[in-house]
Amino acid sequence: MLNFYLIILLFIIRVSTSDNKASKNERSPGESCFMSIWHNRLYLYSAAALVFGIWFSLKMALKKKSFSKDIGPWVYKAVKNNERPGRDPVVHVSGVQIFYGSQTGTAKGFAKELSEEVKALGIPAEVTDMKDYDPDDQLADECTSKSVCVFVVATYTDGRPTQNAEWFCKWLEEASTDFRYGKTYLKGLRYAVFGLGNSVYVGHYNTVGKNVDKWLWMLSGMRIMTRGEGDCNVVKSRNGSVQADFLAWKVKFMNRLQALAKGEKKSCSGNCKTGGSCKNKRTEGQVEEEEKAAPQNASSEEDLVESSSDEDESGLQDEKKSGLVVDMEDLGNIMNSARKAKSNEEGRGDGQMVKLSKLNGVKKIEDEGERREMITPALKEALTKQGYKLIGSHSGVKLCRWTKSMLRGRGGCYKHTFYGIESHRCMETTPSLACANKCVFCWRHHTNPVGTEWRWKMDPAEKILQDAVEKHQNMIRQFRGVPGVKSERYEEGLAVKHCALSLVGEPIMYPEINTFIRLLHSHHISSFLVTNAQFPQEIRSLVPVTQLYVSVDASTKDSLKKIDRPLFKDFWPRFLDSLKALGEKRQRTVYRLTLVKAWNVEEMQAYSELIALGQPDFIEVKGVTYCGESSASSLTMANVPWHQEVVAFVQQLADMLPQYDIACEHEHSNCLLIAHTKFKVDGEWWTWIDYERFQELVRAHEESGGQRSFSASDYMAKTPSWALFGAREQGFDPADTRFQRRNKTKDISGC
Repeated sequence: MLNFYLIILLFIIRVSTSDNKASKNERSPGESCFMSIWHNRLYLYSAAALVFGIWFSLKMALKKKSFSKDIGPWVYKAVKNNERPGRDPVVHVSGVQIFYGSQTGTAKGFAKELSEEVKALGIPAEVTDMKDYDPDDQLADECTSKSVCVFVVATYTDGRPTQNAEWFCKWLEEASTDFRYGKTYLKGLRYAVFGLGNSVYVGHYNTVGKNVDKWLWMLSGMRIMTRGEGDCNVVKSRNGSVQADFLAWKVKFMNRLQALAKGEKKSCSGNCKTGGSCKNKRTEGQVEEEEKAAPQNASSEEDLVESSSDEDESGLQDEKKSGLVVDMEDLGNIMNSARKAKSNEEGRGDGQMVKLSKLNGVKKIEDEGERREMITPALKEALTKQGYKLIGSHSGVKLCRWTKSMLRGRGGCYKHTFYGIESHRCMETTPSLACANKCVFCWRHHTNPVGTEWRWKMDPAEKILQDAVEKHQNMIRQFRGVPGVKSERYEEGLAVKHCALSLVGEPIMYPEINTFIRLLHSHHISSFLVTNAQFPQEIRSLVPVTQLYVSVDASTKDSLKKIDRPLFKDFWPRFLDSLKALGEKRQRTVYRLTLVKAWNVEEMQAYSELIALGQPDFIEVKGVTYCGESSASSLTMANVPWHQEVVAFVQQLADMLPQYDIACEHEHSNCLLIAHTKFKVDGEWWTWIDYERFQELVRAHEESGGQRSFSASDYMAKTPSWALFGAREQGFDPADTRFQRRNKTKDISGC
């Protein structure tokens, strides 16, 4: 461009010069000056054109350079991010809304933990109690706010939502089928669900989490990831505990959330049914990083975890869309591989057992080395705080408050009044912390594990007894020199004489319970075993014990389900069969009735029928003990009967039982004893136990290989007058001093 201007300029100069030479001598000086300017006007035009051309060329060159250096990448970035210059960057995730439905506080804790993790990424997060949220007015707003909604929900009794989530779930269920809302009411809502449940409750395991997931999907909500399921059953939990299950899910959720915040989308066209079954486009490096981030102890049983029906359907649709077709010539190879895999699974390892699970019908490989410990770190922490001394992986021992009381000479428990137990020489323990019920009046507030069969690692009975006695003695030694502790009782307390297998859980579940009982007797320790009447076969196979208890907390099917909340589906037939099994025993047997005011005190006729079924030697009737407020129970002080109310109930019940009468009373424990009239000899009650005689009888029974049997009447002893019903002492041993604790928190631990 510049060269072109120079050529024109040189041409004009040559022409002008020749014209000037021809006319120079023909004009005057004045005219010559003017004419000179006139004739040289082209020089001026050319100079102006040259200056303008140079200026324009430089300007264009500088503009092009600046555009390629600065504006070019900026425009590219704007196009890449689908943005316009001068506007703020697009926000893909505005925040995370975490909803929780919790009964015992576990789901609430998980929600808060997840909130802290999200905030650490720089993304706003809010934790919301479902009872404080109006889904009818607010949930639809989440569809357009670019937020992600997380639902951490627990399943409560009978598969129902927790109390704080009832209204939210009810609204969600009705909206999902209400034509007035429409199928696209929550279109645009991005959500994830983590459910908490217990796989022991087979019929409604994680029901609430599954339903919330399903209802949101029915309203066109979009899953951002697969539903997570936390299992409180440590045996079946994929990661060992509900806490570990949540941790594994949380890692995956955080990875997914980071991807959403960066604007990453699914690789499919968005037409898949679930919105969550498609896979992201990831590099091999990203896949490896996610595998490293996932917990390494994740079970191989992930494929066995049941998913919602819509997920299954989506999988079929995806397969149809992807056009997965197996050639006929490859079918033989596939079948051979399947047979080989099946044979390898069936023959895997020595000492392993493939069995059909009663719970879910899935074949599982079992090995003692692969079984998990019953006491998880979370359970250990909770039980230790309650004063338990844990033994091995599934046992525990605890010092009863009546042991402490009798060491000080302040009276013993009702077993001392009814049966002559020396409370300061009684060890309260259990070889199984697990239980098959979740009773509303549980002293432990359900911190112990639950189960319907033994699926944990098992410690030897010898080790359990040895550690239990040692830990019990260590707790007794702590009272040495304590003001008020009697020296003679302190020395006696170090020698364990009685064992109350009623601490917590279901001792009869322990597979070596018979070995444990024999060991107790070999050490001259009496045995008092309590069972919840859900294991009739174990009761029948039980060796003779000093006294065998069955808890009869209700007399009808509905009230038993309401009070004991059993895990077994066939809990009522098991309950009745357990009572029949108790009636087959020749040694001392006891029904333990716990009265819960406004729940079971009106079932008089039904109770009498159950007593006729099992024909127990004794019936203990005790008012329920209030153990403080618990989110796992709706029990209040209003459900605790007064002692006079218990007495009235017992009198009415005894009048309906022709072979029974009221024998003893322990007013301090709000407890009375109904005894069979065979223990009334010559008008005097013989409810106490001759412990030395029992040890002789059980030793003879063992030495004869079970041929030489004995009955309850063979080791009974006379009941002292102060222990009898109607006595002035009301069951308090006059050898001790009654101590009234005032303005102190009541200690409700112990049996």
